[in-house]
Amino acid sequence: MNLEPLIELSRGGVPECLHFGAIAVVDRHGKLLAQAGDPHWLSFTRSTLKAMQALPFMQSGGPAQFGFDTQQLAMLCASHNGEDMHVAQAQSMLDKAGLGTRSLRCGCHLPGVFAALETCPPPGFVYDERHNNCSGKHAGFLAYCVQHGLALDRYEDPMHPLQVAVRQAVARATGMDEDALKIGVDGCSAPNYAMPLANLAWGYARLASGQRDGEFGESFALLADAMTRHPDLVSGTGRNDLAFMRAGRGDWVTKIGADGVQAVASKSRGEAFAIKIIDANKPALHATTVEVLAQLGWLDDAQREQLHPWRARDIVNARGLRVGERKPLFQLQCPA
Repeated sequence: MNLEPLIELSRGGVPECLHFGAIAVVDRHGKLLAQAGDPHWLSFTRSTLKAMQALPFMQSGGPAQFGFDTQQLAMLCASHNGEDMHVAQAQSMLDKAGLGTRSLRCGCHLPGVFAALETCPPPGFVYDERHNNCSGKHAGFLAYCVQHGLALDRYEDPMHPLQVAVRQAVARATGMDEDALKIGVDGCSAPNYAMPLANLAWGYARLASGQRDGEFGESFALLADAMTRHPDLVSGTGRNDLAFMRAGRGDWVTKIGADGVQAVASKSRGEAFAIKIIDANKPALHATTVEVLAQLGWLDDAQREQLHPWRARDIVNARGLRVGERKPLFQLQCPA
């Protein structure tokens, strides 16, 4: 793997950690504009894929048929905190599809809001599938099945007609041959696909281009608008996507995925970049994202200040003492 050192952490002036990865910057036509490391590195897309997994539902008129509003379209793309606002939207989506909570096959986990806020659940707190960070995506899967009269059990199976349609849409949106997509199982039990970073970035450049995209224009416009209008639903309190989309003032469409992947696109520029950190270190991923934005010239002074905490340059201990530094090592290069 042609990976590049992206972020170095030092303590007392001595390098302590080195985070390797790769970056691809692409325009909406699929042209590679800049890179660090191997822009074609094969990487699982994880939750960055959600907007593209929603395409079969969008293309078949699902939102209009079920009365999904922009908040619920944002939930299709969400990796949410399981806060009350997220649970309420997931429940509304199920209600509109005429289904119950137990139809969701994403499983249960402790809501992410407690980790984000570094708090403990209150005594007697009960959670279910609606609190799963992927419940919005799965509610959309179920609505598609209802719309098309498909079986609701095992809708996450790769051979289910829903997932066949998803795989076809993902391939088309990212400029891939369907057979070239490498399949794995995500944390929510749905199929997930590995692809070159440049193809993931291309999918996001198209998503942010909205109506300018000749194939998925209306669907991409609706999804991108929903994500930037409701970043609190896409992620939640204290989360990366909320902070970055607010800083982007409606221009940046961003989505983080588990294990060190992130995609960011600009509506006005019709460009996007995708990042993968090999060791999945979150502070290193966030710092890399801010540095890419800076090197691409996407930041003004206010945005640079707003995102300063996510750059995480200073390493501070429990007493508030500065004990180290986290700094970028890479410089984006034009492709050879």
